[in-house]
Amino acid sequence: MHIPSLFVDPFSPLLKHLTEQRLKNVAHAPKRPCNLTTVEKQLAVRNALRYIPKEHHALLAKEFAEELNTYGHIYGYRFMPNFDLYAPPVSEIGANCEKASAIILMILNNLDKRVAQFPQELVTYGGNGQVFSNWIQFRLVLRYLFTMTDHQTLVLYSGHPLGLFPSTPDSPRMTVTNGMMIPSYSTKELYDKYFALGVTQYGQMTAGSFCYIGPQGIVHGTTITVLNAGRRMGLSSLAGKVFVTAGLGGMSGAQPKAAKIAGCIGVIAEISETALLKRHQQGWLDVYSKDLEEIVNWIKEYREKKAAISIGYLGNVVDLW
Repeated sequence: MHIPSLFVDPFSPLLKHLTEQRLKNVAHAPKRPCNLTTVEKQLAVRNALRYIPKEHHALLAKEFAEELNTYGHIYGYRFMPNFDLYAPPVSEIGANCEKASAIILMILNNLDKRVAQFPQELVTYGGNGQVFSNWIQFRLVLRYLFTMTDHQTLVLYSGHPLGLFPSTPDSPRMTVTNGMMIPSYSTKELYDKYFALGVTQYGQMTAGSFCYIGPQGIVHGTTITVLNAGRRMGLSSLAGKVFVTAGLGGMSGAQPKAAKIAGCIGVIAEISETALLKRHQQGWLDVYSKDLEEIVNWIKEYREKKAAISIGYLGNVVDLW
C-alpha cells in the first residue's frame, strides 16, 4: 500500500524529481496566464521556497523558475506522488484522530485521476478548481493532518497551511478559505497574477474544500432545469422531445443523466474524448458516436418510440446543431 509514504518528511532526504511521472496518460491543465515581471517571477519562486529548508534552495529555485516559465505556475512536481492517488477506507489511513483521517480521505478522493479533471495540476473540476496550489502544500497538509489531535485545528488559506492551533474536541479540525480577493481589485488579470505568484487559488465550490462528489452533486438541479424548460413551453411530458447541449466534464457530466431522468432524448456534444469516455464508462452516458448521421438516426428512432436516451457526440456542438 502506497498511502503511508505520503506522510513522511519530503525534505530529509529530498524527494527525487521523477520527471516521467508528469508524462503519465492523464489530461493536463493548459498553461496558465503568467503576466509577471522579472522581479515578480523572482517573488513567485521565493513564495514557493518558503516551504523548503534552505539547504535545498539553490537546486529548487532553478526548478521552480523553469516550472513557472513552462506552465505559468509553480506546481512543485518533484513532490507529486509517484503513484496514482486514491481514497482508501478511513480506517486504513491511521491518523491520530478519526476526523483528520476523514479529511485526508476527502483530499485523496479529490485527486483520484478517475475523479479529478487535471489531477497532476491539483485541479478537481471547472478548469481551475484547485485542491492545493502546489504539491508541497499537499505534502505538508497531509503531514499536519496525520499528526494532529482532537485538541488542534489546522488553518488553510488557498492551500497554504498557516499552522496547527490549540482548540477543543468540539471545534472544527480544519478551517479553509480560498480565492480571497479585495472586491475593488478582483479583476481576472489580478487573479491570474496572484495565482502565478502562488498567493491565492480558486477552490471552486468543492475542490478547495475537498468535498467534490462528481456530477451527482449537480444532477438534481440540472434535471429540474430541463423539466422547467419543458414546462415553460407548456409541455406536460418531455417524451420524444430532444434536448441538445454540450459538455460532459465534471459538472456538465450531469446533463445526460438529467435528460434521462426527465424522460427526453439528451444529445450532448463534447470535444474531449477523455471526458466523453469517462462519462460513458461511468454509466452517465448511454451511447456515443463521432458520426453525425448515426447520431441523427438514433434521435429519429427514439423520437418515434418516445423513449428516453442520452446520446454523446464526440465533436463540436456547432456541427451537431
